[in-house]
Amino acid sequence: MSAERRQPVGIDDFLDRARAGLDRVTAEDAFAEAADGALLVDIRYAALRDRDGLIPGALVVERNELEWRLDPQGSHRAAEATGHDLRVVVICNEGYASSLAAVSLRQLGLHRATDLIGGFQAWRTAGLPVTVPEG
Repeated sequence: MSAERRQPVGIDDFLDRARAGLDRVTAEDAFAEAADGALLVDIRYAALRDRDGLIPGALVVERNELEWRLDPQGSHRAAEATGHDLRVVVICNEGYASSLAAVSLRQLGLHRATDLIGGFQAWRTAGLPVTVPEG
């Protein structure tokens, strides 16, 4: 083992570094890209989806399953994971976890993966379609 250790990086710096390699999109851009065939992937946990609703047509994948479900070569892949050239827009609640998730997908070879600036909350604020939960 090497005696050298990396200096700790705070989460804000870590996030900034992760985002530097992404071409993050606005809610309006994500809506347009979805119409052109991009895959929107909602990684919010169930309680948030139940509270706030869903984006019609988005693939729901819990964050802890994302890499397994989106790897085009994986044995547990979703049917939508058709290839490494697929445009994937990851959506979390406010646009933080989705940035790290998009970087992880890029490391798997999904070189066009990115995330939605402001997450689901930005989508909803922009007045874009949401299927609201019944109740």
